[in-house]
Amino acid sequence: MTTVRVFDPAMCCSTGICGPSVDPQLVHFAAHLDWLKRKGVSVERFNLSQEPAAFANDAAVKAALEAKGDAALPLVQVDGVVKSCGVYPSRDELASWTGVETGGCCGSAKTEDSPPKAKSGCCCN
Repeated sequence: MTTVRVFDPAMCCSTGICGPSVDPQLVHFAAHLDWLKRKGVSVERFNLSQEPAAFANDAAVKAALEAKGDAALPLVQVDGVVKSCGVYPSRDELASWTGVETGGCCGSAKTEDSPPKAKSGCCCN
């Protein structure tokens, strides 16, 4: 089973989706992670303010933090390999890294050769 590990910067809660002004990027990313879970991918998420030991115990995360400081976060690993650092990846990037198909009831992702397919609203967020 593929495992995605997300190391988030310090946030008020585990997803950052709380408080009076929620960053829409965090909402979209949380939806992407839920989508991966529904596709059978194991997802683990760590918040620096709540789980600092997870950051200290992972050599790649520790090295990224030493090199870039907080700018290294969020950091995303897939099966132990760092795939992104400093930005939240898109659903298409997550799908590519995990081998998950983006098709289904909403159609496949747009490519250079094809026009975008209409979304039915049944599974896309």
